[in-house]
Amino acid sequence: MKKDAKISNAVIKRLPRYRRYLKELQKKGVDKISSNEFSSLIGYTASQIRQDLNNFGGFGQQGYGYNVEGLYNEISAILGLDKEYKMVIVGAGNLGQAIANHTYYYKAGFVVCGIFDINPRLIGLKINDIEVMDYETIVDYVEQNQIDIGIICTTKDSAQEVADKLCFAGVRGLWNFAPIDLEVPEYVAVENVHLSDSLHSLAYHMNRNYEEKEKAAEK
Repeated sequence: MKKDAKISNAVIKRLPRYRRYLKELQKKGVDKISSNEFSSLIGYTASQIRQDLNNFGGFGQQGYGYNVEGLYNEISAILGLDKEYKMVIVGAGNLGQAIANHTYYYKAGFVVCGIFDINPRLIGLKINDIEVMDYETIVDYVEQNQIDIGIICTTKDSAQEVADKLCFAGVRGLWNFAPIDLEVPEYVAVENVHLSDSLHSLAYHMNRNYEEKEKAAEK
């Protein structure tokens, strides 16, 4: 990575997509790929791909392109996916249970170690062999087990208090599914997943595409 370079969030958000396509190429036995070939496959321009990767050193060779396995490993390291992360889920409702049961996270090095809730009817329940614990014990658990990531699946009203506790206990990142923007210390990373925002964006694109189709039909 270029020393002291500030990488835009837009570039970071494209890296997992690059990695995912590179993994598929590996499965097909592809050893190398040019930026133009990658462009045709992934949908970004070749120039965009080169610019994005140049933020971290480039990795390509003129006249050869990119080594698929090498680039996959480099992007994995840039994203920090060459490590394992311990996570806790706060909120054992439908969303929390779905995340706990999604085995992809475990395969990718994100391990759910604990699940917490305030509902007495849920405490003691086992989800994917993980027992739901009393939320009141979360600070001690996070500290003792050196948890890296807190996943917030609570209501909007509870989310900030949960975030405060998790930050106090020492997590380095929050994956927030509550419909609220959290206030956290600068050293804690936050990724907000506002499901309604995503659905609203989908509605916009659907309507825009329909309008463009109608205009084209009128010509």
